[in-house]
Amino acid sequence: MTAIAAALAPDPTLADDWRAGGFALYVHWPFCAAKCPYCDFNSHVATTIDQSRWLAAYRAEIARLGCETPGRVLNSIFLGGGTPSLMAPETVAGVVEAARAAWPFANDVEITLEANPTSVETGRFRAYAEAGVNRVSMGVQALNDDDLRRLGRMHSVAEARAAFDIARGCFARVSFDLIYARQDQDRAHWRRELTEALSMAVDHLSAYQLTIEPGTAFGARHAKGGLRGLPDDDLSADMYLDTQEICAAAGMPAYEISNHARPGAESRHNLVYWRQGDWAAVGPGAHGRLTLGPDRWATEAHRAPEAWLAAVEAQGNGDLARELLPLTDRALEYLLMSMRLVEGMEIDRYLAHGARLPDARVADLAVLGLVERRGGRLAATRDGRPVLNAILRELAD
Repeated sequence: MTAIAAALAPDPTLADDWRAGGFALYVHWPFCAAKCPYCDFNSHVATTIDQSRWLAAYRAEIARLGCETPGRVLNSIFLGGGTPSLMAPETVAGVVEAARAAWPFANDVEITLEANPTSVETGRFRAYAEAGVNRVSMGVQALNDDDLRRLGRMHSVAEARAAFDIARGCFARVSFDLIYARQDQDRAHWRRELTEALSMAVDHLSAYQLTIEPGTAFGARHAKGGLRGLPDDDLSADMYLDTQEICAAAGMPAYEISNHARPGAESRHNLVYWRQGDWAAVGPGAHGRLTLGPDRWATEAHRAPEAWLAAVEAQGNGDLARELLPLTDRALEYLLMSMRLVEGMEIDRYLAHGARLPDARVADLAVLGLVERRGGRLAATRDGRPVLNAILRELAD
């Protein structure tokens, strides 16, 4: 067998590799009340939505995927978007019911719904909880009204605080997102804002550096010389380090590059991704990973909402493509995802994919204090995580 053929060939011993990460369901709701200028997610503004039609399509797709993966224990459901808090509670309940019919649930199954403060009200959140949602992730993004307007957000700080209080009264687990390295933001302002956010936080916080993505309104504006006042790389790096320090001191240390949690409150759904588990994905533009026998497949759904809906209704399948992943790709995905975690990657799992670690480079990185081996794992150190991309280039042989 040639080296290329060996890299493409399935390894029967990897049939259960996904179990190390678990099994999850991702459901994409593609609709928003407005498109944020920094957002490159698959989201669309629609004036009318036939929620019964969408629920029927979600049910059909979940049932189809359940037939392919019978008996798997479902660890997590994540309703993302878009703005899933625009979903009718009946739609959410129907999705959860369909998932329960397709797979047995773990005793501690995590069911997360993303929400924006503008789409929150007490009755709706209570209905989501009754439908089975037990965790909410809120897109707060900033605790500064001027910056919220710059980011195209439709809520104020006061509305965000009120929405957060409502969520906290309905759900035991509440996370929220913040964006830093915004225009004209300095370290002192970010440290104060982050400290204020942590005073609100229940158990989980995601802090993302603002990135200017092609194809977004911010991307077009930046290309024309707009978006002045963005922090340079050094200042952004200092804000990242400030984030690590302040969150750790508040009892919410980083467990992943951009995510912080109290011990035990890590996002179980995202851990499935980072630990290279399997996840079934339904909805427009949703990407999944399924191990079927020794093979691992990448799935991708039709991106346009109407195209996805029409494909499900006419063909019984909303997927645009299903691609067999060669071992080289599987190894690279595991490296890229697992090294984002503070726990790092399991070296034996990586090697089982036919990959190898460049020992000399690992030793050099260790001498520099950027990586460390511990308990059969390789992980980036505190000093290494800010330069993770450079480390990955060295490790991806």
